[in-house]
Amino acid sequence: MSDTIASVFVFAGAYPPPAQGGAYPPPAYGSPAGSAPTYGAPAYGSAPAYGAAPGYGYGAPAKTNTLAIVSLIASISAFVILPFIGSVVGVITGHMSLNQLKTSGEQGRGMALAGTIVGWVGLGLAILGTIAAILFFSFLAGMYGQYGTYS
Repeated sequence: MSDTIASVFVFAGAYPPPAQGGAYPPPAYGSPAGSAPTYGAPAYGSAPAYGAAPGYGYGAPAKTNTLAIVSLIASISAFVILPFIGSVVGVITGHMSLNQLKTSGEQGRGMALAGTIVGWVGLGLAILGTIAAILFFSFLAGMYGQYGTYS
């Protein structure tokens, strides 16, 4: 019956077939039944020297350039908090970051480019908004001067 069970496991690929003729000698009298056999004394001399432990994983990730992060955050904040100042800071730090990234091995080129582009777009919109505001107020002043007072 045990041969049938072993052949089912071999067929399923779960275990290798049993060794013929006994792989291990029977345990000595008085030793525990489940203990592994002993294999003699170790050779004379010192223990074998082992090399350094193998490296695990991919190592430390490359550092992201800080100016690239500042450029992106400043450019985005130009649309939310500081319209003109955030764009100027984003453009300046973006260009500085791109120059640093050419020589260093840091990451962040995409953030630096995005910060620079968004900063220039923000500057363009701020300039167009300023021109539109000047035209609007000059139109209002012209309309007020044409009709005079309402008395």
